[in-house]
Amino acid sequence: MEELISKLRSVLSEGAVLEGEEAAQKAQGWTLMGVPRAVLLPGSTDQVSQVLRLCQRAKVAVVPWGGKTGLVEGTFADKAIALSLERMNRVIDVDKLGATATVEAGCPLQVLCERVEEDGLFFPLDLGARGSATIGGNISTNAGGNRVLRFGMMRDMVLGLEVVLADGTIVTSLNHLIKNNTGYDLKQLFIGSEGTLGVVTRAVLRLRPLPSSQNVAMVAVGEFSALPRLLRRVEKDLAGTLSAFEVMWEDFYNLVTTPPAQGRAPVQKGYPYYVLIESLGGEAGTDGERFRAILEAALEDGDIVDAAIAKSQDECKRIWALRDDVGQVIQLAPIFTFDVSLPIRCMEDYVASVRSALQGQWPKMRMMVFGHMGDGNLHLIVSVGEQGPETRHQVELTVYQPLAACGGSISAEHGIGLQKRDYLPLSRSREEIVLMARMKQMLDPENILNPGKIIPL
Repeated sequence: MEELISKLRSVLSEGAVLEGEEAAQKAQGWTLMGVPRAVLLPGSTDQVSQVLRLCQRAKVAVVPWGGKTGLVEGTFADKAIALSLERMNRVIDVDKLGATATVEAGCPLQVLCERVEEDGLFFPLDLGARGSATIGGNISTNAGGNRVLRFGMMRDMVLGLEVVLADGTIVTSLNHLIKNNTGYDLKQLFIGSEGTLGVVTRAVLRLRPLPSSQNVAMVAVGEFSALPRLLRRVEKDLAGTLSAFEVMWEDFYNLVTTPPAQGRAPVQKGYPYYVLIESLGGEAGTDGERFRAILEAALEDGDIVDAAIAKSQDECKRIWALRDDVGQVIQLAPIFTFDVSLPIRCMEDYVASVRSALQGQWPKMRMMVFGHMGDGNLHLIVSVGEQGPETRHQVELTVYQPLAACGGSISAEHGIGLQKRDYLPLSRSREEIVLMARMKQMLDPENILNPGKIIPL
């Protein structure tokens, strides 16, 4: 290892190889990360290539790092080489006519969004970790977030990639075309692969026109059956401008609107469900009038029972802040976090059965439910008062096992990492998993790239 570290120092710039306490300090993220043998900070694709070539020859594990905001231990790098792309953080180019942006993988999501807005353009990916999460991390996990309902997952926004393979080969396919039907779409191999097949270094992303109107409301709903009716109603009546339909169960709404939380309830408490509805459009005046009229009609028909419509940009931000204030769940610590996907028709029974099963084992259990209902994604935060390995296993089984029967997924947008690896057969067939393993073997025969994540060692 010492010989490898020496060689790595020779190909990287001064201060780009961190060891000991400096490496340990860098290993601070949203989940367990271990203590890397060294943290590398390359400044170019060529340097990433040289690093991987050296590490493959030495058969030493390399764990790519983005913003370290993942929640499934996908960046766990104990005793391995951590490869942080934080120095490769530029927005290289914004093509206003072509509506694309070329960026380095270490560019933070919020930096990109703010940069393209200067040119009247819009990158629609949005999530709570927007200030820290990087584009490379978003790509490697196929990030979803708040606006998947309208704009899709991260893979729907990627036109081209530059990727470095495990042996140091640089595959540059920085395509700027929306339509390019020339053989296999190789970029899709790497989107969502969690750094196990290659290291993304640059990307070409599709942009949209910057919306000129934003309308946001918080509404209360009296029964679950009204939620899908309301979703399809506003989806149809807003004529393609619906961008978010975020549902909060009553417990979560109470948590983020009660001190010590800073948020305050825009609509009365006491209802079983609350929905944040957002529309992004192109006509500020008429869009607002239509938005209000649609919600008034839904109120008259009983699909909603109360509503508060934001009257300013500040009020829009305050309503969104409630949905983003997931940090309040720390009040329930220790906690287990889950990110599942399932058909809307199954949600009510699924949540009720999981809650009942958990309460049967831990009567004082608390469970918060919220999520992007418009795309089938729910987040569950579970607190049972203890957090040992056996407890974790029992809670995970309770949450994950019912998903198989309804065609659900154990991971909607957070990925697999280490935490969900053992449960992958609940969502993917044996044949699919074997094919994944074959792809891994082909692209990374020495198994140095993020080993043990997604596919067992």
